[in-house]
Amino acid sequence: MITIDISKKLLSFELSIKLEIPNGSFIALSGASGSGKSTLLRMLAGLESAHGEIVVDGKVWLDRDTHVAPQHREIGFVFQDYALFPNMTVEENLLFVKYDHTLAKHLLEITKLETLKGQYPDRLSGGQKQRVSLCRAMMRRPKLLLMDEPLSALDPDMREKLQREILALHKEFKTTTILVSHDPSEIYRLSSRVVQLELGNIVADGSPKEILLGSKSSQKFSFEGEVLEIVQIDIMYVAIISIGQQLVEVVISSREASHLKVGDKIQVGTKAFAPSIRVIS
Repeated sequence: MITIDISKKLLSFELSIKLEIPNGSFIALSGASGSGKSTLLRMLAGLESAHGEIVVDGKVWLDRDTHVAPQHREIGFVFQDYALFPNMTVEENLLFVKYDHTLAKHLLEITKLETLKGQYPDRLSGGQKQRVSLCRAMMRRPKLLLMDEPLSALDPDMREKLQREILALHKEFKTTTILVSHDPSEIYRLSSRVVQLELGNIVADGSPKEILLGSKSSQKFSFEGEVLEIVQIDIMYVAIISIGQQLVEVVISSREASHLKVGDKIQVGTKAFAPSIRVIS
């Protein structure tokens, strides 16, 4: 069990978190940028100071008299920017953390990197680098794995592949994991529990279905796009909308068609099978 009861005064608000996390859990932290998610990870890692207590399996990492250094906290940390040693091969990056050839070989096999163990980071793709970063974080068999938007720089296909590998590692090692992500599909696919932060406080805590699909939360996970065209088909109207790098068609009402025009920036939200469109600029 991990018990967290910490606080810290930030520039515009006070971060105050109280959580109990059973061993083997996969927790996702959600919330707007600047809500304190990454700061919380850094406090758990010992990279930022905090007031309060952090206790992991009965061992005090933080209290009034104790501040365990990051290198002694039995954590693995996966960053967005990989943070690999450029002068070391894939295998050497892993063995630098812990000289355990058997574990390194096993991790590289799980993540399909065994044929690249002799390559240097500059010869790898972004997805391969993040695989190496993930394997390196697991080399210490950490009690707590912290991941700060580790897949956000990857394309959708690669993100999905790495999500499957993260799940495979979690299933085998059962490492307690805390993930920061803004991607609702990623949160839904990976986590067993979602903790939503707002201005440093927990405003929701529940299963992915409860948080992402709940009546109060679902519209928070909507998409912004641009109207490219409005087409009338018989008595129906269809809006062609650019969302990211994808084009989608949404059936709209005659009233919505009369208020929309090409070039409008809009928000498309949905609850079950009832999409809604709202002009935002």
